Amino acid sequence: MKWSKLLVPTIKEVPNDAEVPSHQLMLRAGLIRKLASGTYIYLPMGFRTIRKITEIVRQEMDAAGGQEVLMPSVQPMELWAQTGRNVDYGETLGHFTDRHGRENVLSPTAEEVATFIACHEIKSYKQLPINLYQISFKFRDEFRPRFGVLRSREFTMKDAYSFHASEECLHETYMDMYNAYCKIFQLAGVEYVIVEAETGEMGGSGSHQFTVPCETGEDVIVYTEDSKYACNIEKAPVDAVAKAEPIADAPAIEEIRTPSVGSIETVCEFLKAKPQELIKTLIYKTVDDEVIAVLVRGDNEMNPEKVTQLLNGKGCELANEETIEKVTSAKVGFAGPIGLAEKVAKVFIDHSVAAMAIAITGANKSGYHVKNVVPGRDFALEGDNVVVADIRNAVEGDTFEGKKLLFKRGIEVGQVFKLGAKYSKKMGANFLDENGKQYPCLMGCYGIGINRIMASAIENGHDENGIIWPISIAPFEVIITPVNHNDEEVMQVANDLYNELKEVGVDVIFDDRPARGGVKFKDADLIGIPIRVTVGGRGLKEGKLEVKMRREAESENVDLDEVGLRVCQMVEQLYKEITGE
Repeated sequence: MKWSKLLVPTIKEVPNDAEVPSHQLMLRAGLIRKLASGTYIYLPMGFRTIRKITEIVRQEMDAAGGQEVLMPSVQPMELWAQTGRNVDYGETLGHFTDRHGRENVLSPTAEEVATFIACHEIKSYKQLPINLYQISFKFRDEFRPRFGVLRSREFTMKDAYSFHASEECLHETYMDMYNAYCKIFQLAGVEYVIVEAETGEMGGSGSHQFTVPCETGEDVIVYTEDSKYACNIEKAPVDAVAKAEPIADAPAIEEIRTPSVGSIETVCEFLKAKPQELIKTLIYKTVDDEVIAVLVRGDNEMNPEKVTQLLNGKGCELANEETIEKVTSAKVGFAGPIGLAEKVAKVFIDHSVAAMAIAITGANKSGYHVKNVVPGRDFALEGDNVVVADIRNAVEGDTFEGKKLLFKRGIEVGQVFKLGAKYSKKMGANFLDENGKQYPCLMGCYGIGINRIMASAIENGHDENGIIWPISIAPFEVIITPVNHNDEEVMQVANDLYNELKEVGVDVIFDDRPARGGVKFKDADLIGIPIRVTVGGRGLKEGKLEVKMRREAESENVDLDEVGLRVCQMVEQLYKEITGE
């Protein structure tokens, strides 16, 4: 490919709205352009990388027994209503009404459609197992799209769905996908870790998340100090803290006027207290409209996934102001646990709250808090609708099974799930066994974020000059850069080398622009082409060309008649480093 024939609009300035390196460099290198909030156009250089990642994914999915299909991006809302996920997804679910008054979903994933296929096409155990996958656009109406393609509204995902007659068969395919994912991320040249994960709104009995460690990542990986256990923050278990020594003859609760203060920070400032001395009372509503209360210590954050598991997989979200006022008889910010168990369906209390000797809480009265609140004395720690459990996010200083928990950030690039019969039971995807008895298919599902692989490679592969791609997903493997466009010999040698490398299968771009050498070098480094060959008049006089790897500071001067061979050796070397062969 010749540069003059490509659309490669590089820019020097860092865009104001780009917060992380991958977003900044993808814009500067002319890989993408923003169309609207969370929506991006992939320009030729960017789309070449997307295609290369896609082909790696397709190759390994096919090798693992997957069958590629293509499902609609627009799906009937009725399918989602069958599984209840039209409610679970909440406002993230993009949907519209067509001209016939039918409600449709813009696909964020495709469990329902895959199960629809199974429901209509799978009849016998003899057809199982089967694993269907697609690589297609997905849409999620993110409240706050950010970090470029790391959290966008529209993105490309590989999603796969497997169907089975037994748990053993499901586990076998689950591990096939697990191993295929390891190979995919290895071939894409991105470092990754595997952690246990919550299943979230996907449901099911087990999940593993593939995460690229990165300081700018939105996900948090939690692991024990001996590295024998790792999971994401949503799943991270926490040892219960030791119960504080009870205060002998603890004083009775005392109501305190706290006008215009409702947040933990303002209450602490007003009362000269510390966050760990407060109890935070949160009112939530489940997907089936039950109102629940959640109590965590003031310095902790409630973990929605842990509460969802306690609700048998039912999602929940913060209640609106009207509901909060109805339940607590107070404005938002003044809820407290005293007397609350009689007004809600469930009260979930974190272990750290149950361990407190005395606390400050909201008074269930606008503009008031109460102090000297003793858990177990002033509000129940047990009862038919009271549950004491681990319901908060792990923090520095926590332990699990006595081992210190450590934290690092990362970018989720893939996840595998055992779904069981959650979807097949609701949608009637059944099979007949060898005895003619009917059972629901067991399911697994497996997702990979194509765009996120691209962005994570840049987050961990860049310097002050631009991107440093793994060769397997770089837009081109090699760039040939003539430094004097007006020198016929320079251009002829560059063109001959370009044709030579193309003939042996090297993915090469020829920078034939009539631009200064410095401009070409900066663009090559910005875009991150792994190997650059510089053709200049001075070198030609000595019968040599300069060959340089993007990641290295030093270049090599190679004899003209050996340049083609040396470049091929470098390409092979970079691939071997990725594959480990």
